[in-house]
Amino acid sequence: MTTTITHWVNNKAYPGTSSNTAPVTNPATGAVSGEVALANVEDARAVIDAASAAFPAWRDTSLAKRTAILFRFRELLEARKPELAAIITAEHGKVLSDALGEISRGQEVAEFACGIPHLLKGGYTENASTKVDVHSVRQPLGPVGIISPFNFPAMVPMWFFPVAIAAGNTVVLKPSEKDPTAAIWLAELWKEAGLPDGVFNVLQGDKTAVDELLTNKAVKSISFVGSTPIAEYVYSTGTAAGKRVQALGGAKNHAIILPDADLDLAADAMVNAGFGSAGERCMAISVAVAVGDVADDLVDKIAERAKTIKTGDGTRNSDMGPLVTKVHRDKVASYVDAGEQAGATVVLDGRTVDPDGAADGFWLGPTLFDNVTPDMSIYTDEIFGPVLSVVRVDSYDEALELINSNPYGNGTAIFTNDGGAARRFQNEVEVGMVGINVPIPVPMAYYSFGGWKASLFGDTHAHGTEGVHFFTRAKAITTRWLDPSHGGLNLGFPQNA
Repeated sequence: MTTTITHWVNNKAYPGTSSNTAPVTNPATGAVSGEVALANVEDARAVIDAASAAFPAWRDTSLAKRTAILFRFRELLEARKPELAAIITAEHGKVLSDALGEISRGQEVAEFACGIPHLLKGGYTENASTKVDVHSVRQPLGPVGIISPFNFPAMVPMWFFPVAIAAGNTVVLKPSEKDPTAAIWLAELWKEAGLPDGVFNVLQGDKTAVDELLTNKAVKSISFVGSTPIAEYVYSTGTAAGKRVQALGGAKNHAIILPDADLDLAADAMVNAGFGSAGERCMAISVAVAVGDVADDLVDKIAERAKTIKTGDGTRNSDMGPLVTKVHRDKVASYVDAGEQAGATVVLDGRTVDPDGAADGFWLGPTLFDNVTPDMSIYTDEIFGPVLSVVRVDSYDEALELINSNPYGNGTAIFTNDGGAARRFQNEVEVGMVGINVPIPVPMAYYSFGGWKASLFGDTHAHGTEGVHFFTRAKAITTRWLDPSHGGLNLGFPQNA
């Protein structure tokens, strides 16, 4: 008998009224481990209504009390990371060490949000006009929706909900139906930390749930991470309904390797960034741009390292796990077929991998292509799997043009020992996140995450100061008091409350 993963409303499981479900599988075995409820419109509205009902009281809860709960959530998360990592590995397939790393990066945002009072401070001007004072405040929006992808079931939601909750909003999280249990675990942790009923809710489902979040007037903003076509849909639909929307889309991330680069460092970085989490990362490097005569040595070094990667069950001593579903595994394998047919050189073929895992797991090993050209589908499309393409160019300018002409602008990197070249690159490249000898330039939580061009729809990036601004509205108040007031005597020591 399989378990059913339900919604979460008012700090308890909520089965909903819909009888529709979807299977949840263990990617390392292919076995169905559970089923997840798929909300109908009535279910979605019930979850949103709970967030709406909880908002006034949470908005009016003091910052001191809100951040105290956030601190408790952070401490509980720190103590119980292995539990959550095991859930992620069982439903997503990534190895346990990678799952733990994901949780730690999400925890950084919770830690950042613990200090949110400093960022919610307004300004004050005394006597802006004669006996007239002006001050500003930042106030929460109301119920906010978060639609998160399968590849980071803990980290991506934590890019958003700690900031949203700390700022005084209530949250409806719609996780991926492929790995939905992490969201429920996080909801239970919030309850244990003392978060009031209705402040953090989980809505399980598919497009029906998404569309209700996008159009329901009670939901004031949408935060989304996923593929570019869906990001475009989320942005256009949400904004048409009058919502704030930050929709982070797809990517095709390039790394330039200049002739003066440390090729051992660059090769290590390409393997780590190309094949970590089986390439199912929006910040994965999928294109290594070899400049000049470094290509042969670079390809050899990458292949040498990639051959040592042990693909297998994430609970075992493996370096790389399976892909998330059989459908996705077959789609990625079809790109490998297409690259080979287009004439790219298959240096390492992941289709022939011998995994340390069950025969029915969704396996595809590290795949390395050389002599890739920009007209091939393995270059143009976001594959979202362990496929690394090497493109050979003659100059830095050609490499830069390749990146800047790409429709995506999420992340990029350059490997060089020339400070002048690095400085020029960071200035000229049209990409939102840049690494200098760093292959996956995901910024710390007190900076903001997001790309350019078709990698972002909306003006606001995730977490950091931009995240705080996204989840709040500024208000300016002009005040004139005609008579002084007196509040009476109170000699007690002032307290936060």
